[in-house]
This record gives sequence, C-alpha cells and structure tokens, in this order.
Amino acid sequence: MKLLVVGSVAFDAIETPFGKTDKILGGAATYISITSSILGVKSGIVSVVGGDFPQEHLDMFTDRNVNIEGIEIVKEGKTFFWSGKYHNDLNTRDTLVTEVNVLENFDPKIPDSMQDSEILLLGNLHPGVQLSVLEKMNKRPKLVILDTMNFWMDSAWDILMDMIAKTDVITINDEEARQLSGEYSLVKAAKKIHTMGPDYVIIKKGEHGALLFHDNKVFAIPALPLEDVFDPTGAGDTFAGGFAAYLAKKGKVDFETMKSALIVGSAMASFTVEKFGTERIEEVTESDMFERLRQFKELTTFNVELQ
Repeated sequence: MKLLVVGSVAFDAIETPFGKTDKILGGAATYISITSSILGVKSGIVSVVGGDFPQEHLDMFTDRNVNIEGIEIVKEGKTFFWSGKYHNDLNTRDTLVTEVNVLENFDPKIPDSMQDSEILLLGNLHPGVQLSVLEKMNKRPKLVILDTMNFWMDSAWDILMDMIAKTDVITINDEEARQLSGEYSLVKAAKKIHTMGPDYVIIKKGEHGALLFHDNKVFAIPALPLEDVFDPTGAGDTFAGGFAAYLAKKGKVDFETMKSALIVGSAMASFTVEKFGTERIEEVTESDMFERLRQFKELTTFNVELQ
C-alpha cells in the first residue's frame, strides 16, 4: 500500500539535561517519512516550507524514495520553527518559541501521484486542515489515521469532532485521551472515543508503552528500556510512522496486524530518543530495525506453567 503523510516539515531547537541544539530538521512528516523509508514503504509528504529550507533536506527525502511533490515552497516565507526545553524527567517540557510562519496559511495540495494512496496519516495539524485533505482526495483512502493533541481540544473542539468522526485510527497520549473523553480510566476513555468514530484507538504512554483498543479487545505493549535517552522530540511521530508503514507493507488492516504494527512503531521510536532530532533515526538500517525487534520479542515473550 502507498502511504500519504500530511504534517509539518519544520525546524526545531531543543534543550535537554544532556545538551542543546541550534536549529535542526524536525516536523511530524519528517520523522514519519524517514521511518517509512527504513521499512521500504513508498510514501509521499504534503506540507509547506519557506525559502529558508535547505535543498539538502529535500534531497534527503528524495534519496529515501519519499515523494516530495506535495511539499510547497513559499520562497518569500519562513519555515515553521519550534523551540523547547525538557525537564529532568524528559516527560515534561516548556515551549520557548513557536513561529508558525508559512504553516499559518497552509492549504494542502495533493499531487496526482499520491491521490491513489491507500493509507492516509494525518499528522498533528489544525483539524480544519486535516479535514480539507480528506475533501481533496479523489477517493477516500482505505485507512485514515489521525494524530491530534490537547491544544486542538481546547481551541477547535467542534471541527476536531468532525475530523474524529471520519477517522479509522486515532493515536493520542494518555493525558489527551482523558481530556477528549472526560474519563480517567483509559479503558473507559477508549470506549468513549470509539463512539466518536474511530474503530481503533491507540493510547501512547511514553516510557510505559502503548495500548491498542478495538471493539472489546485490548493489546498492551511496553516501551523498550534504554540506557540513554537524550531527546524525546519526534518519538510519537516515529511511532506513528512505524505503525502506518508496517500496515502499508503488509497490505492488511485488522487487529492482529495492528498488534504487530504497534511493536514496530515502538521499536522505531526507541531509536529516535537516542540522539537529538532526526540524527539517530537517519542512521538506522533495516538490520538495526530487525535487531531491535528481536530485543522486543525477548522482552515480551514468556511461558507460564501453572502446575
């Protein structure tokens, strides 16, 4: 299956207890497409950047067989920029600077070469922009995956509800799931979110793994314990990219396949946090991925004898 990714291609400046960076490559669509390329899945990006966006970054995408026809370049504009500082636990952060720039008036354009995409992954953007992408597709994709956040729950509730109603899979963290549903129990939260539209609900729990809900079935995975965690930025996007790319590679959309996709997503996210920005995920090879998946299998496989 072909994967269409709609999301930000951006610049980040990051500070953690382990160091800080100047302006580096970031953005949800960036992490997702790099991850997809490692799995050998053909993907395309729909996004917008300014005239300040380096050609070398665009070349990196094309070298990875990522279709960039949908990346609009506003030559007189500036690329979206975010700067943040993480606290010692790396689970909380302060946003220092947000410059929306060209993303403020982003009007997605779907290239003809990506109109036949079977899987659509909508990165964290204004739900109105996400809806417009669905409206511009000649044919509804077989699977629509939505990422959103509490900011849109606070500022664009009604249109977010419209978008969620048209979604097959929603991926959010535990705090967002509780806010969206009004339920503290994540099981109850998932059931409530199911009634809003999505058949599948993924709730990310950071270093504690993730949960997949479908009908009355639940699947839980851990996160891989790591010795070094330098920068969590982009981990959620890498997770979504691994999840979607695995489904695209297998050409199947069902609960059992999604269970495996969840493992792949978590394994890929475990690479991202090991260095700043996209530095580590850009280094990852297919053999690295298989080795990390082997570690996951050892972590989660066991036999229980009751007598």
